[in-house]
Amino acid sequence: QVQLVQFGGGLVQPGGSLRLSCVASGFTFSDYAMSWVRQAPGKGLEWVSSINMNGGSASYADTVKGRFTISRDNAKNTLYLQMDSLKPDDTAVYSCAKWSARGVYYSGYVPPSDDEYDYWGQGTQVTVSS
Repeated sequence: QVQLVQFGGGLVQPGGSLRLSCVASGFTFSDYAMSWVRQAPGKGLEWVSSINMNGGSASYADTVKGRFTISRDNAKNTLYLQMDSLKPDDTAVYSCAKWSARGVYYSGYVPPSDDEYDYWGQGTQVTVSS
């Protein structure tokens, strides 16, 4: 069965860095685009970033552009999110998500809904605080 298992996260001071990982299994990882989404306390889901199947193209929300980097290692079936220059507003539960459609990727905003994604990671807490 499809599984997305996340690692990383935790507490970091403003200006610090963290790297999240998402290990995939149960499907051909290299056939699917992937995304990261987040949910801050008391707020709805927010799309953060997406990456295409071979890792050659990525998109970012304006709120994280220039600070976060999405990447993937298809040989390891792993998705990453490198987060630098973290701000308190980045505090949220972060989840990786598998796109529903095989071989499909489009740049830009992707609604964080079940129409676009069919599997989600378990979520990991990132807290940015001094």
